Amino acid sequence: MSIGTADEDRVRLNRADSKAVRARSLRLLGSLIRPVRGKFVATIILVVLSQATRVLGPLLIAFGIDRALPALQQGNPAQILITGGGYVLAAVLTAWMTAGYVTTTAQLSQAMLLDLRRRVFQHTQRLSLEFHEKYTSGRIISRQTSDLEALRELLDSGVASLASGVIFMVFTAISIFTLDWPTGIVILLAAIPMFFLARWYQKRSQVAFRASRVVSAKLIVNFVETMTGIRAVKAFRRERANNAKYTELSEDYRKVTVTSINLNGIFQPGLILIGNVTVAVVLLLGGFRVLSGGLEVGALLALILATKRFFSPVDQMAMFYTSFQSAQAALEKVSGLLEEVPTVRPPKHPIALPEPRGELVFDGVEFRYGDGPVVMPHLDLTIPAGQTVAVVGQTGAGKSTLAKLVARFYDVSKGSLSLDGVPLDRLSSEDLRRAIVMVTQEAFLFSGSVAENIALGKPSASRAEIEAAAIAVGAHDFIMALPEGYDTDVNKRGGRVSAGQRQLLSFARAFLAAPAVLILDEATASLDIPSERIVQQGLKKLLGSVAGSSRTAIIIAHRLSTVEIADRVLVVHDGEIVEDGSPADLIAGGGRFATLHGAWQDSLV
Repeated sequence: MSIGTADEDRVRLNRADSKAVRARSLRLLGSLIRPVRGKFVATIILVVLSQATRVLGPLLIAFGIDRALPALQQGNPAQILITGGGYVLAAVLTAWMTAGYVTTTAQLSQAMLLDLRRRVFQHTQRLSLEFHEKYTSGRIISRQTSDLEALRELLDSGVASLASGVIFMVFTAISIFTLDWPTGIVILLAAIPMFFLARWYQKRSQVAFRASRVVSAKLIVNFVETMTGIRAVKAFRRERANNAKYTELSEDYRKVTVTSINLNGIFQPGLILIGNVTVAVVLLLGGFRVLSGGLEVGALLALILATKRFFSPVDQMAMFYTSFQSAQAALEKVSGLLEEVPTVRPPKHPIALPEPRGELVFDGVEFRYGDGPVVMPHLDLTIPAGQTVAVVGQTGAGKSTLAKLVARFYDVSKGSLSLDGVPLDRLSSEDLRRAIVMVTQEAFLFSGSVAENIALGKPSASRAEIEAAAIAVGAHDFIMALPEGYDTDVNKRGGRVSAGQRQLLSFARAFLAAPAVLILDEATASLDIPSERIVQQGLKKLLGSVAGSSRTAIIIAHRLSTVEIADRVLVVHDGEIVEDGSPADLIAGGGRFATLHGAWQDSLV
């Protein structure tokens, strides 16, 4: 069987795969119970005691009719008073302990769900970029919402219903055997059709609920993609097509839901029918035995009440089994996600790099995405500390791949990539993120104020440092023009600022971080000409040329205006460096860069 989320859309599993998935889910469930096992044991004890006192009712009724009432007729009221008092005491104890286990069950389920939510969130953050590029955010949202909601429904009420129902049925069966063992045999015989009915339901509902989880995830993915890309939807008038797709997925979800409901519609009435037939058999056989003198009337009444009460939890248990099948399908998906292993892992024994200088060395580097073809066949490259290098080339040439390797979003497939003589995969995450910062084309802003977003580069920064960073990259003026200046809430994706302004804020963030290596991946592509000129000045400070210090910079750019500040230009083609030199030398050489530069100049006319 595949590991993790691979093949998670499969609905029908063979026996071996089904067993492996079930074992994985049970391991996860066990790990959730382990931290709260004390409260779990206390809940079980309360359930056992509450059901033990609950089944005393029929026994006390039988005693009262067959023993206490005749004693009362003879002038002895003590037994009837004890019976009545015992019944009231049993009812009070049952209510008190039921309240106790309901409360502890709620606390238990919420603690487990909180633990699981944290695990899913933390684990998805730890997973490598390679995973997130193939596993959509909509599926992760589905794991965090609809799947955990299915688990919540089971934990909040289902587990308590099952435990109380099973224990109540066991105690009731014991009381029936105590009163009259032939009636107990009838109850045992009734368990046979119940078992086969439950087995039939389990096999079919497992497939139905598994399909429900798959379709639910697809529905959420479609919704998230539509809302995330709403500008493209509006621009290309995709509303009708998207509505049709969403309607199709909604119809699929309706069908699988109806299937599971129909299965439950057979299962639950079937259990009730078996219970009613059993009560009728007990009444019929018991009546004949009363007539023959083999059974007392009080005992028969107690047996009928006990038999009805034996089957009374069946309704709840059927609902539990439905919730259990849904939660089991959800747990399969969540456990698969948690089983995923990051492809870029922190080193077990990291090498410290307290004062990074910024020298990068590619030594025989080869790279491929996953199991795909090689996209970078062989790269030997040294970038001295403090050098500003522009990487240019056609779309798909491998420029961004080079940047992702330097940022260690991916590990090299062969060879080594080192910073100041230390392989990147031997650096701790803290040292790596402090030394290398990447500014991408899409400048993402988190909910919060402008100042908070800039401070991501250095969480301990003072307001003066934040403002200094914004001034350095030319963002201060437009920030002060916002309604609340640096305290303005940018909302999700920077709703109150333009795309170019968002990029300026990301530059300020990078300036504040003060990394040894700065990567700009198409970072000025969203800027207009005036904004780009402002950023050019900010970049000079960002790269340290004004301050007199040095900072290594790798600039990935199509717009060659950004290249003008570079010390060195690398021309990439099919994952290989085909030209390497200063901008002036490459222009004079008449090669690929000269052609690109000429085309860019023509576009300015």
